Amino acid sequence: MRAVVTRVKQASVEIEGQKYSSINKGFLVLLGVHTEDTEEEAVWIADRICGLRVFEDDRGKMNVSPKDAGAELLIVSQFTLYADVSSRRPGFTDAARPEKAIPLYERVIKECENRGFTVKTGRFGADMQVASVNDGPVTVILEK
Repeated sequence: MRAVVTRVKQASVEIEGQKYSSINKGFLVLLGVHTEDTEEEAVWIADRICGLRVFEDDRGKMNVSPKDAGAELLIVSQFTLYADVSSRRPGFTDAARPEKAIPLYERVIKECENRGFTVKTGRFGADMQVASVNDGPVTVILEK
């Protein structure tokens, strides 16, 4: 499982010209599910997202957890994170098919909610327009 986590001042998802979901301060998470991922990876990545201390303390150091910072999460499925770009036309055989990816994507969301976070999402498989105002910018890649 692979997640690109960006600290944002705000982020939103639009589908078919309509706002679908949005957050203020928090993380925009683009989440890719690999063909070999299991629930173990989903739990691990949710734990990392929810514990990632990249919000600034009163001295300007990245030392505050998202929970303590009052962060929200916007988690968007992103199968292209597993693109094979060895040729000019990407291949996606390493990305899990929807029947496997959707339950694992939903498990990550549930794990984050169980840790007390407000979680907004995109819509799996939809053509989405994702907008964000990056904070810092601070972006990290998590992979299990």
